[in-house]
Amino acid sequence: MNKIVNINQILSQITDGMTIGIGGWGARRKPMSIIRAICKSDLKDLTIVTYGGPDVGLLCSAKKVKKLIFGFVSLDIIPLDSHFRKARQAGEIKELMEIDEGMLQWGLRAAAMRLPFLPTRVGFGTDVLGKNKEIKLVKSPYDDGEELIAMPAINLDVSLLHVNTADEKGNTLIYGPDPFFDDLFARAAKQTFVSAEQIIKTSEFKKAEVAVYNHFERNLVHGVFHSEGGAHPTSCDPNYGIDIAHLKEYSQASDSFDDYYKKFINISNNEYLDAVGGMSHVNSISKTIF
Repeated sequence: MNKIVNINQILSQITDGMTIGIGGWGARRKPMSIIRAICKSDLKDLTIVTYGGPDVGLLCSAKKVKKLIFGFVSLDIIPLDSHFRKARQAGEIKELMEIDEGMLQWGLRAAAMRLPFLPTRVGFGTDVLGKNKEIKLVKSPYDDGEELIAMPAINLDVSLLHVNTADEKGNTLIYGPDPFFDDLFARAAKQTFVSAEQIIKTSEFKKAEVAVYNHFERNLVHGVFHSEGGAHPTSCDPNYGIDIAHLKEYSQASDSFDDYYKKFINISNNEYLDAVGGMSHVNSISKTIF
């Protein structure tokens, strides 16, 4: 089964009000070419679930976000995304579920396991429960009788991920040291779409060597989109690092988003790559060491 799709086919599977999970972590391996396509689409009132980076900032500035479920929104080297900050301070995000990073993972894991919730101690001693009244407690049925947080499943309509390599069957490889929870995003979603730096034939996979980089099953993938440089300005290790210079320009554009939109979003993906200096520039960005 050939799962190669174009960006319009991905967008056709997303409708207003859907809950969208976005993989990656902060300024690392975000499916930014898909995010930019959503920004210039007519989609609205989305619920976004993510360990946020510029994906959240762009979607907020483009007025696409109704609800945000998140552990943080950071550009890594730049601690806080200015576009997100502006939207939040202006009250433009109607619903917020700000939770501990571990609780977000647990909610995705519960959805991935088709469970209504998972018990955890994470969140006690914080304002999480006070700010999120929908999160309930559960008592252990065993002799200890401990009261625990029942982190509800975060079920996703669609997940959007970015990987280094994929094939037409939906096999994917993440070579970098930061796969984090992309597997949970894929398993928690009804549909998963993946952008990839390169697409190769299945016969080209050296299975014994690359199996460790295959983090989730191909049956979870509904579409593969070829997008070289598709994570820029976030990193896609080992292909390229975080484009700090571009993220600074992006950050400064929170008060002049129309200019940034015209220059970097309301154009084709190939035009975007040209605007940021071409793939030669993207591939020359040194790997970010944390």
